[in-house]
Amino acid sequence: MSAAPDQAVAGRLSFLDRYLAVWILAAMAVGLGLGRVVPGLGTALAEVTVTGVSLPIALGLLVMMYPVLAKVRYDRLDTVTRPQALHSGRAGESPIRRLLLPSLLLNWIVGPAVMFALAWLLLPDLPEYRTGLIIVGLARCIAMVIIWNDLACGDREAAAVLVALNSVFQVIAFSALGWFYLSALPGWLGLEQAGLDVSVGEIARSVLIFLGIPLAAGYLTRRIGEKAKGRAWYEAKLIPRIGPFALYGLLFTIVVLFALQGDAITSQPLDVARIALPLLVYFAVMWTGSMALGRAAGLDHPRATTLAFTAAGNNFELAIAVAIATFGATSGQALAGVVGPLIEVPVLIGLVHVALYARRFFTAPAPVTEEDPAHV
Repeated sequence: MSAAPDQAVAGRLSFLDRYLAVWILAAMAVGLGLGRVVPGLGTALAEVTVTGVSLPIALGLLVMMYPVLAKVRYDRLDTVTRPQALHSGRAGESPIRRLLLPSLLLNWIVGPAVMFALAWLLLPDLPEYRTGLIIVGLARCIAMVIIWNDLACGDREAAAVLVALNSVFQVIAFSALGWFYLSALPGWLGLEQAGLDVSVGEIARSVLIFLGIPLAAGYLTRRIGEKAKGRAWYEAKLIPRIGPFALYGLLFTIVVLFALQGDAITSQPLDVARIALPLLVYFAVMWTGSMALGRAAGLDHPRATTLAFTAAGNNFELAIAVAIATFGATSGQALAGVVGPLIEVPVLIGLVHVALYARRFFTAPAPVTEEDPAHV
């Protein structure tokens, strides 16, 4: 089949977007280099924290999230929940139901179980790294996944719904799943047990800061902007101005993140490689399986893409914060948390291109109208 659709998408990308993989790799290299050559930089960056996360990282995440959430058409959220299955399902069946049940299953049953199995299978002799990876598996996506979904032409409104639901479940389920996968299940299987000291309040605070603040800011920006200047001005003038800040925030976050652990990562390359292997398998299994499940369930490409990225992505800021708070900033558990985005970022940006290529295997959605909108 012709590659014209993919070329058309590439043609609409800005210079920054088109070479995003290059900028991400460069940001990683800069961060690692700064962490190695600037004495005490990691300590200085880690001194001031927000819910256990370095303040510069917290600011980078907020800047990264805000423009994407300002792009969401909040008046279109009803197209995700209305009874008619727009473009992707049978009449009378709600699209959110077809997304919600697979998403909850993948995020809260399959994902943690897959990471637990991979951690024990591939790191049986490294308990600190194993525990750190299991914590990463428990921290489901609420932040950076919105960037990947947007770049891959996923359904922006459906992503907002699923991320919000994941946030609620994270507050409710994280501590219980931590006890189950680090203490109860290993005990039943005769394996080494570990503890996890984190309260529901701490998790709720993290969700409120890293999702609640940019969500409220994005919603108010759209409401106020459209009311003051109209939707045409908002979409054509304001969004192009604030949109690039999502990628600026992403690149800044990556630089700071790798500067924090630059010395540990570069001085322990074999350990990083051991941690990376189960992560690579995890992302491949979760993303590919979720995309295939979405197609088998009759979802269109935008919603199958959203399902895949929300299932494969992880809330690394929460995982790092919990690991640092429970085991210390220099612990193996914290290092495993930091290696998470080291692997996740390049892998998921690669999967963005795979998702764009995979559109040819899905039925094209119906034309977009204001009365019956679909993701563009």
